[in-house]
Amino acid sequence: MNIVEKEFFYQPTLDLAKDLLGKYIVHEHSSGLLIGKIVETEAYMGPEDRAAHSFGNRRTKRTEVMFGEPGLIYTYQMHTHTLINVVAAPVDTPNAILIRAVEPIEGLEQMKEFRKNQPMKQWTNGPGKLTKALGITMESYGKHWTEKPLYMAEGEKVTAISIGPRIGIENSREAVHYPYRFWETGNPFVSKTR
Repeated sequence: MNIVEKEFFYQPTLDLAKDLLGKYIVHEHSSGLLIGKIVETEAYMGPEDRAAHSFGNRRTKRTEVMFGEPGLIYTYQMHTHTLINVVAAPVDTPNAILIRAVEPIEGLEQMKEFRKNQPMKQWTNGPGKLTKALGITMESYGKHWTEKPLYMAEGEKVTAISIGPRIGIENSREAVHYPYRFWETGNPFVSKTR
């Protein structure tokens, strides 16, 4: 597996959100190798984006990592789920890209166990589901996407990309409509295709 170069993360946030599609998330887990191909992302544009945790440059213990270098891992808890993001944009510009869905590639038996024998289509088609399937926890907070055991690797070229508004951010006024969600057109593991 060729780990992506650090330089890959140094590009405009919306470009990076598209370029993440097709990359592999690789987790060298104690139970074995778990790999998922990124098929859906959502960009959050920091200070001016009402849907971003860092809206208005809000700096808290949770958002601190977003002010760091591009390519850091930003995990946070939502209800009982861990959600995982890629920190984007230059230092002190707190943008992040949520990984919304992945396609299972390797470690399928273990993913099935982690997802309690649900149908395969349900394993990774949402941001809280994919972290469970890949055994990702809050422990990854602040680490870098180029460092083992949880890292990003070169994967497959995605040629058909759909763009639309983000999901589940109803209370963020005008930000509800921003076209900051990107997904591989037709991939069955995308969370929603509206």
